[in-house]
Amino acid sequence: MIALLWELFFVFLKIGAFSFGGGYAVMTLIEREVTGRGWIQPEDFQQIVALAGMAPGSIATNIATLIGYHQSGILGAMISTAGIVFPSLLIVIICSALFLQLQNNLWLRSAFYGLRPIVTGLIIYAAVHFGMGKEKTIIFSWSAFGMLLLCVGSLIAVTKYKIHPFAIILIAAAGGIILF
Repeated sequence: MIALLWELFFVFLKIGAFSFGGGYAVMTLIEREVTGRGWIQPEDFQQIVALAGMAPGSIATNIATLIGYHQSGILGAMISTAGIVFPSLLIVIICSALFLQLQNNLWLRSAFYGLRPIVTGLIIYAAVHFGMGKEKTIIFSWSAFGMLLLCVGSLIAVTKYKIHPFAIILIAAAGGIILF
């Protein structure tokens, strides 16, 4: 039990330390780590992602909490959450202490500009990866077409018509119930 708790902590500590771009960008790393250890089956991971996405807060933190709970109950949830949050907390504390000294540093600003396309690519990959079926191939069906319409419609509703994201989530959930 203690060994599993340490493993949960260090796995999520590693994920938290290398999770540039937020939860969606690191989702595939989490999936690889937890399914590779046999903690979660790949098809169950998609259910955890869906549940974590509906809960308030960071999706990566929610996934870590759910997986920790699945493995070791409340203590596992707390340990996994601490592991994934600790690196970010440490980085924020260090960065805030150094921010005023480094805010005009050309190298640092350039590095962050370089990270933007990578983070965007990781988020797009996560969207495509989790939009695929269990066979891990793109599904060409009416339901896939419906999901694409929901995706595009949601994007337009949020960006052009400024509809609140919570309303979009409710509409998309209703659309998912109709489609599936």
